[in-house]
Amino acid sequence: MSNQHVAVVGGGVIGLSVAWRAAAAGHRVTVVDPAPGRGASWVAGGMLAPVTEAWPGEEESLALGEESLRRWPAFAQALAADGGDPGLSRAGTVVVALDRADADQLDIVAGYLRSVGREVEQVTGRRLRSLEPGLGAVRGGLLVPGDLAVDNRKLLRALEAAALRHGAEFTGDEATAVEPGHVRTAHCEVRCDVVVIAAGAHSARLHPVLARGVRPLKGEILRLRARRTSLPPPTRTVRAVVEGRPVYLVPREGGELVLGATQYEAGFDDTVSARGVRELLEGAERIFPSIDEYELVETAAGLRAASTDTLPFIGDLGDGVLAATGHHRNGLLMAPVTADAVVAWLAGEKPPEEALAADPARLGTGGV
Repeated sequence: MSNQHVAVVGGGVIGLSVAWRAAAAGHRVTVVDPAPGRGASWVAGGMLAPVTEAWPGEEESLALGEESLRRWPAFAQALAADGGDPGLSRAGTVVVALDRADADQLDIVAGYLRSVGREVEQVTGRRLRSLEPGLGAVRGGLLVPGDLAVDNRKLLRALEAAALRHGAEFTGDEATAVEPGHVRTAHCEVRCDVVVIAAGAHSARLHPVLARGVRPLKGEILRLRARRTSLPPPTRTVRAVVEGRPVYLVPREGGELVLGATQYEAGFDDTVSARGVRELLEGAERIFPSIDEYELVETAAGLRAASTDTLPFIGDLGDGVLAATGHHRNGLLMAPVTADAVVAWLAGEKPPEEALAADPARLGTGGV
């Protein structure tokens, strides 16, 4: 049905994408968030990389991520017309191995990806350094040409502008409770036809079903900028595992580089630790030695909405409440397919096939 009043709880990348798409489809939309465009989405790396996130046993997450990746170019083009350029990059990803153990791990990943029909090329360290001269003594790696990246902060600003252009309204309050037909905050009550819970790591406190499936997972990032005396950033996203810890470097315009990401259980603590900064810089210096000459512009931490089985929760919770949360590391990646799924449900239509596996009903079946 069209012309429903939809309350979207959460103004991160998922909530703003849902708000924009729903408002553009003719629904009246209210976004409930005290600081839309902030939170974990504001400190994300911006990688749109289902292939390099893939691992055996996570085929449903990979299928959902790849379907969303296919939707990203059209999503970005429509957003540029409605709200602003989100800074989509098609440069691809390189995944580097520092030693024999890393190379063995990448052999497993490459073999798995080929077995499911994904494009990936194994290359030597010499070939990688010819493509990205700033790389250190890497042993070898993978080229993944199909991965994309996006400037997360440009994206968030563009989504908010696009939602506003289509008539979405924003409250400055934090949701304290979600009930059929309304959202309660400390200062007001938003009455609506449908509630969409897209509050990231905070979704668990808003619905008993999500309380069993969503938890916060802390991640820290650094933003750096090349100086006149240093090498410029790599042209592609660079990923590696250093002493068991994942590290990524994502280039931005103007010589900037986003470095992440630590990942650990810390409840709702969103402070930046000295240990996290040290680990990120030490890991990045082994991959891209010139980074020790860069200017450190920003340190930040965010709380990812981790699910219990790597799949997000997208679908009907009953009584006019929909879930769009639990995207873990892939909120930016899965924003298009999640928004399209929610808009399909609002219209009484079938959502994308790949989104059906993300039905929150699986929390009640013992499958998670």
